[in-house]
Amino acid sequence: MAVTPLLHHNSPLLNNSKPSPKPPLTHFLSSSYHSSSSSSSFLLSSINYSPLTSSSFSSSSCPAVSQPSPPCLRVSTAPVEYASGPAPEFDFHLELARLKALGSNLSNSTSLPDKLQVLDSDSRVRFFFNSASGKNELFRFFESLKLDDYPVYLLKCAVAAGQEHLLRGDDFDESGDFDSPSSSSASALKRALYALAEMVDSWDVTGESNKVGLANKILGHGEEDVNAFKLLLKTLGDVEQFYDCIGGIIGYQIMVLELLAHSTCEEKAVNWSQHNKSSLQCQFIEIHPPKVLDLSQDTEYASQAALWGIEGLPELGEIYPFGGSADRLGLVDPDTGECLPAAMLPYCGRTLLEGLIRDLQAREFLFFKLYGKQCITPVAIMTSSAKKNHERILSLCERLEWFGRGRSNFRLFEQPLVPAIRAEDGQWIVRGQFMPVCKPGGHGVIWKLAYDKGVFQWFGNYGRKGATVRQVSNVVAATDLTLLALTGIGLRQRKKLGFASCRRNTGATEGINVLIEKRTLDDKWAYGLSCIEYTEFDKFGFINGPLSSKSLEADFPANTNILYVDLPSAELVGSSKNETSLPGMVLNVKKPVRYVDQFGMTHSVSGGRLECTMQNIADNFLNTYSSRCYEDVEEGLDTFIVYNERRKVTSSAKKKRMHGNKSLNQTPEGSILDIMRNAADLLSHCQISIPKILGNEDYVDSGPPFLILFHPALGPLWEVTRQKFHGGSISVGSELQVEVAEFLWRDVQLHGSLIILAENIMGSMIINENGETLLQYGKRCGRCKLENVKVVNEGIDWNSGDNLYWKHDVDRIEAVKVILHGNAEFEAMDVTLQGDHLFEVPDGYRMRVTSGKSGLQVQLRAIEEKWVESGSWFWSYKIEGTHIQLELVEL
Repeated sequence: MAVTPLLHHNSPLLNNSKPSPKPPLTHFLSSSYHSSSSSSSFLLSSINYSPLTSSSFSSSSCPAVSQPSPPCLRVSTAPVEYASGPAPEFDFHLELARLKALGSNLSNSTSLPDKLQVLDSDSRVRFFFNSASGKNELFRFFESLKLDDYPVYLLKCAVAAGQEHLLRGDDFDESGDFDSPSSSSASALKRALYALAEMVDSWDVTGESNKVGLANKILGHGEEDVNAFKLLLKTLGDVEQFYDCIGGIIGYQIMVLELLAHSTCEEKAVNWSQHNKSSLQCQFIEIHPPKVLDLSQDTEYASQAALWGIEGLPELGEIYPFGGSADRLGLVDPDTGECLPAAMLPYCGRTLLEGLIRDLQAREFLFFKLYGKQCITPVAIMTSSAKKNHERILSLCERLEWFGRGRSNFRLFEQPLVPAIRAEDGQWIVRGQFMPVCKPGGHGVIWKLAYDKGVFQWFGNYGRKGATVRQVSNVVAATDLTLLALTGIGLRQRKKLGFASCRRNTGATEGINVLIEKRTLDDKWAYGLSCIEYTEFDKFGFINGPLSSKSLEADFPANTNILYVDLPSAELVGSSKNETSLPGMVLNVKKPVRYVDQFGMTHSVSGGRLECTMQNIADNFLNTYSSRCYEDVEEGLDTFIVYNERRKVTSSAKKKRMHGNKSLNQTPEGSILDIMRNAADLLSHCQISIPKILGNEDYVDSGPPFLILFHPALGPLWEVTRQKFHGGSISVGSELQVEVAEFLWRDVQLHGSLIILAENIMGSMIINENGETLLQYGKRCGRCKLENVKVVNEGIDWNSGDNLYWKHDVDRIEAVKVILHGNAEFEAMDVTLQGDHLFEVPDGYRMRVTSGKSGLQVQLRAIEEKWVESGSWFWSYKIEGTHIQLELVEL
């Protein structure tokens, strides 16, 4: 499949007249300025899909992606019902020629006054700021603010980028007549009607209203307008500064138009300029299914790799990209009605963010049990202002006292929002005057943003060499040994990037991992593992549908966005001063942009925004060879892939299940079933009889066959967890929740609900010298032993229509509940617990429940002083070969 590149146009400025005079300028909004340049590269490729063997190559070649591995410029085109071609009167190439010439002149200017002079020579800027200045309400508003040079520069960049309508607050009026009925008067009429509605709402009992405020709304710009204008300047400043590597605001628009034009012109013949021909440094590119390390097959190596991951924990950090808006989840605050980000989804009794921290602390607890040392991993979280993402995550962390990890071990850095654009012409979508519709620019901005915000240096101060990257919606990523093996191999073999992968669900909204092969113009060969997003399949000839001989992506593993990354290597990419710091730039216009305008009306527009893909940082880590490699090339690459059963790698709660939809794929309802499957798999190897879970289609109209939820510190490796369970049974409709790490189950039969909750699951809290609350692993833990116990009760009311199983929000008829305060201990031996029971054990006490002559015999005794810290019993962990063995130590 050949992908036709976009024609570059290089022409002088369309206008060279003198700059127009500026209005009086005083300080309004200050911001640092970065000079920038714009460059771009294009993909022209011959793609073959085959294993990497000597029989799979042809002698033909054609130009391809430039080396060293700049990101491919790609666009996903919408189906016919969503997008059509650009309006006939809009000429992409003409507009690109103007913007590229302007961008080139801006990049050659060294001072802000020089840049303003360049902008003032642009035709759109000159027309907009000269035609009605001093005569129009908008310009009187500008002059009243006495703007400083930099805000003026930002506004002129926006106008030069063709976004005049952003300042007027109307749809783009191509006549350019600021006083026409289609622009200013229409806007004034809208403001008047809106103000009248507010006037009615604001009337008091006397019938009086705020006439001054009303007049401001009808005749001019009030305080709300000023605030919106300040926010606009911040947005423009963020785009200008963050995208400085491609030319700021002008470069952002150039990239958008190039991607849109590429989608509409890819079938047309292109007349290459000499500049474009020389910029391509590859003769051709081929894509092959990659070889992977299958953890489910090579179990001994998988165990060894997991041990490397535990041993290397003090050299690792965690990176969480939480900046996305998660619109598909449709999460709403039940009290305020405000939209919530995915991190706040209440899943299994806690937010998704809390779930990620629990998984991390479980690995740290395992490290403590093996090596007797405390290890606190620094966590960097990329947030955004979308849906108050940053504010809500910060508030949650503060409310939970930073999870007992200390504020200094977290670094929150906020992702800038970028303008959403219309698919037909690249115009920025607006919801009102000074109000562009903005969305996060994709998780791929994380590398440049981390460099800009000093996150890599922060990790370096902690002595961290690598990091685990994990998205919040994947609730099974830390299951068993996948994450530990991924990081263990990455650290041990000094890799630059690693993917955790699995079988791909055909038709799912997920990309694939691939092996890329390139031949460079200097006759060398470059290889590397990378990713193709599902939105790009049509560009590479894939069919995203049911399995068939034509469904080529079935041969490729899924991209799950679970990564190991070498921090110095990622920092080098993030610090580059060109587009390589923004990997995998893509413009996906397959889905409509939905927004609510300033009058509360909902709109749906065919469009998208410039996005980067986090995992395509791999395109910067290709290995070069002097001759072609025909097999086993993956072994010597700086990138690698670990592979495991899908339910141990990815199951996402990323979209709301719509009423009547029979598919549970990527919904909370579907992911809870995978958690149950994992629990059944884990316990069935412990000689515990447990029901089998069928396919998702069997549970569309019902809950799961049982609910089993474990704290990850019971393992997190399954070989550790399985040594704490042995014998017994769990019947259909039962519920088991174990929130304690020091736990023993021996021959327990469960029919109903059994809930064990400990305050000190992995240790106790202390206050350090800085007044921070810190979790001290292994000290004063809660403990629970169950031996030869039968639990029988009515359990969950499975007929209740209020049950939300994925939230673990259920109605119960009866349950056996054990609550352990502080270092409390609970033991039940040779006993049947029938009906509803609550056993609440105070801090410092040990409760023992057995059978007596007249029923249950309950003994409560204080724990001896010498056992207060360690407990009267505990599990001792030790490494034997490539495995971890547990021994029960009773004092």
